[in-house]
Formats: sequence, C-alpha cells, structure tokens
Amino acid sequence: MKIRTTEGREIELQQDKLDGLKMRLRGTLSVPGDAGHEESRTVWNAMIDRQPAVVARCRGVADVIACVQFARENDLLLCIKGGGHNIAGLATADGALMLDMSLMRGVWADTQKKVAHAQAGCLLGDVDRETQVRGLAGVLGFVSATGIAGLTLGGGFGYLTRRWGWTSDTVVGMDVVTADARLVRASSDENADLFWGLRGGGGNFGVVTGIDYALYPVGPEVVGGVVAWPASEAAKVLELYRTLAEKAPPELTLVALLRPAPPAPWLPKDWHGKPIVALLACFSGRPEDAEKHVNPIKSFGKPIGDVLVRRPYAQMQSLLDATQPKGRRYYWKSEYLPRIEPSMCKKLIEHAAGIRSPHSAIILFQIEGALNRFDEGHSPVGNRDARHVLNITSAWERADEDKAHIAWTREAWNDLKGFSTGGTYINFLTEDDGVERTEAALGKGLKRLREIKSKWDPKNVFRTNRNIKPG
Repeated sequence: MKIRTTEGREIELQQDKLDGLKMRLRGTLSVPGDAGHEESRTVWNAMIDRQPAVVARCRGVADVIACVQFARENDLLLCIKGGGHNIAGLATADGALMLDMSLMRGVWADTQKKVAHAQAGCLLGDVDRETQVRGLAGVLGFVSATGIAGLTLGGGFGYLTRRWGWTSDTVVGMDVVTADARLVRASSDENADLFWGLRGGGGNFGVVTGIDYALYPVGPEVVGGVVAWPASEAAKVLELYRTLAEKAPPELTLVALLRPAPPAPWLPKDWHGKPIVALLACFSGRPEDAEKHVNPIKSFGKPIGDVLVRRPYAQMQSLLDATQPKGRRYYWKSEYLPRIEPSMCKKLIEHAAGIRSPHSAIILFQIEGALNRFDEGHSPVGNRDARHVLNITSAWERADEDKAHIAWTREAWNDLKGFSTGGTYINFLTEDDGVERTEAALGKGLKRLREIKSKWDPKNVFRTNRNIKPG
C-alpha cells in the first residue's frame, strides 16, 4: 500500500509490516474501503477532506506506543485525532498513519482531590457528565462535542474562564507518549519543561493520552441561556454588553452574537432567518444570587426570545451544539481584544448586515478575569492582556459557495483587526493562516517552545500541527 514518509515522499508499505502492527494492537487498523474508516478519517469541518493511508483506532496507551514505534521505524507521517473539531483539520493528513483516539473516553473524578483524569479521546460532554454528578466542573469550552485534547493543548476558554483562567491553566498533569515511544508524566514536578510546552503550545511535542484537570464547585444548576432582539437594536445591545462586562463579577460570563436567527423553537417562526442580536449569559455561582446580574439583560427592550433561565450546567455546556454540526463548511477569523470600543461595534453591525449564510455569525466572548492575573510567561498560550475574543465565523453547506463566504469573513476581519491586542487564539486559526499568525498566538513563548521541541522531538515526528520546528 502507498503511504507517506515524514518528509511527504510516497513509499510502498509491505502488507506484512501492516499485519505486524495489527497484531500488536488491541484496537483496529483500517484502510480506505474498510468498515468504519470513513467515519474515523473525516473531521468536523467539511472543508478539510484529507485521506490518511491507515487509521489506527487506539484503545489504550499501549496501542499509542506501538503506533509511534511503528511510525518511527518506518519513517511514516503521523497525525493524531482526538475530537477532530479543529477548524484547520490538524487531526488529519493525506497519506499519513492516523491515530484515532476516539475510543479512549474514560473519565475518573476524585472528589476529595478535586481532580478529574480524562483520556485523550474524550469530548467535553464526557468530562462534564462525570464531574457534574459530584457537583464539580472543569474549565472547558462552549460546545460539548469538542475534543478535550485539542482544546487544552491550544489554551481553551469557556464559561468558567473568567473565574479560573485558560483551560490549560487548570491542568495539573498529563500522560504523554514521546517521539521515542516512551510514556512519561508531565507536571510541575515531573518533566516540567514538557508540561509548560503542552499547556497552550499545541500538539507539537508528543501524543497526550490523558489529562488531569483541577475541578471546581459548579452546578449542578446555573442560570444561563440566551436573550435575542431584532438586529435594529444591535447598537444598544452591544452597549449593554460593554457596560455589563465592565462590572460583571467573575461568576458571570457574557457572549454577544450578531447573526441570522436560527430555526430554534424558542424563537418565533416568522423571525427565522432574519437578522438578530443576542446576548448569551452564564452565571456559574449560586443560582439564587444570579437574578440581580441577569435582570438587566432580561428586562432590556422588547426581546423576541428569552431562554435565560435556571438550568443544569451540563445542559448549558451543550446549548450551542446545534449551531456547530459536523459536516458543514467552516471558515473563521479571530482576534483578542483589549476592550470593547463604540467605533468597533459600529463596524461589527455593518459587517453583520452583510452575512451571506443563515449559519454565519460575528461573536464576542468575554474572557477577562483570572487569565489576566497570571504572568505572561506562565504558559505558552500567553495573551494575558486579552479581555474579549472576537470571532468572525462563516458556516455554509455547498463547496461552490466557498469563495463568497471566505471573502465576507476576510473583509470583516481586515476591517476589524485594528482593534486587536495583536494576539489571536491558536485553536481558531484556519488552514490558510501562516507562521505569522502562529507567532501572534504564541508570541514570546516561541523561543522556549523551540528549545522544548529540540529536546523532546528533535526529528520532528509530530509535525501535522501548528508546527514549531526544533531550533
């Protein structure tokens, strides 16, 4: 069979070698045409359509070690898929040996230590379900179908970030299979340099097989949800977002959205597809303390829909899932913001009026709080001056519409990036983003990351990512 080397050269891999690997695995190996191969090799963003030569569905750490050894012995291109939710499709590569971690989804929560150990194939929802039965939560993202590994290795943020920092700030340890196929522990006490690099530096130094997260008392109920108004109210609603964000306690996280109304049951049918502005809010403290903080939203103007209510935290974590289904075509541009400026809001409204798909949106995420209290060098994710995230998101169905939606996204981004801190979120970078955007995401940490790469992966085995080459 044809397969690619680390340098991209196509070679013939003998069947007996593949059979030998198969005998070493508890999981399965598949090639194009085999049952389950298509599901394994596809990723969330339908714009990414690459064809790995072989997919290994790992069932445990021993399988991962065997695959890394095999890739090293045969100089094979290796890619690693966790949730497959990265917009740039970093989980997959043409002609590669793919490690599909999706069968490794165990979660063990220690109530006394307030730590959860999660295998690298877990989705956010897997962790939330197991931790919430104990009244605890990890600092994870906004969409429950996202993989924990990619989220965490790129920094990660969500409803709890204002209280406890980037997702990577709350990691207390990782299990890692290195480039020379050893299983090592990375923590502040063991292999501290590797631990530093993994907390925001991307999947560049090894295969993370398990992550230990600090847990915090949250839920099982919070007050959260969405209130929506006609787009004609956008200027006033964005000003409400700005003023509330400036004085909001850490327990309250706000998200502003400008988009066509989705066909959600809580919105009147005659509004579906029409432009709206909405505020998403989550108060993760005691529900009985939430009223005074969310009432300014619920009582503002004349909303066309309001589902900002008391609900299970696990439900809050999946509230946006329907807006991000696997199989659509996605293209984003993102920037960190130091503040919300009226002149920027005016431009947001102008570009939202030009949205070309019923699934596209312009989004502001409030993240100010705990992450700003850490030193810039605390982890490679850096960007400790960020207080909001701007994400310009296009989503559509047909390949022949790619050019139009990408053009709208880039036009809006070019007009708005002047309001940026100069930094950007590495997990939101698209396939066409170059080295300068990786530098914008990782900034001052790049020199140290190169040193860590040189120590732990000098031959650049792990390269199908936002690759930081040894140096």
